[in-house]
Amino acid sequence: MAEKKNILTYEGLRQLEEELQDLKVNKRREVAQKIKEAREQGDLSENAEYDAAKDEQRDIEARIEEIDKILRNAEVVVEEDVDVDKISIGCKVRIMDLEYDEELEYKIVGSTEANSLKGKISNESPVGRALIGAKVGETITVETQAGDIQYKILEIQKSN
Repeated sequence: MAEKKNILTYEGLRQLEEELQDLKVNKRREVAQKIKEAREQGDLSENAEYDAAKDEQRDIEARIEEIDKILRNAEVVVEEDVDVDKISIGCKVRIMDLEYDEELEYKIVGSTEANSLKGKISNESPVGRALIGAKVGETITVETQAGDIQYKILEIQKSN
């Protein structure tokens, strides 16, 4: 089975590459030093610092493997080429929550980059899925566990 493509913006790609570089260069060195210092303390069977350092090393290696896998299957969206006639990955949208009469602004990104606290929603989320392909002036309905929510599309713009 083919692996799922990880859709990334250039910003998301750059952030992952920087994190990977930091993990491989800095974090590996730091944890190796912690392990070395813990070993020098003698008996490893009851050495909490050694166990903690080995756990940290395992976490770092797992994250490196995870980022490598994401980057291997990355598909980068060229945000400058985003069509602002309809909503797609890589654009910013301003929408009106018709129930609460509240304006919201989101950037549509791939699931790897999604972070609702920073206003980045995944194209695979219920709201993201409903927004994809919509145009300014349209009203979309999002099915949620709490019932249907309607949003009116106010503006679509390039995210950069």
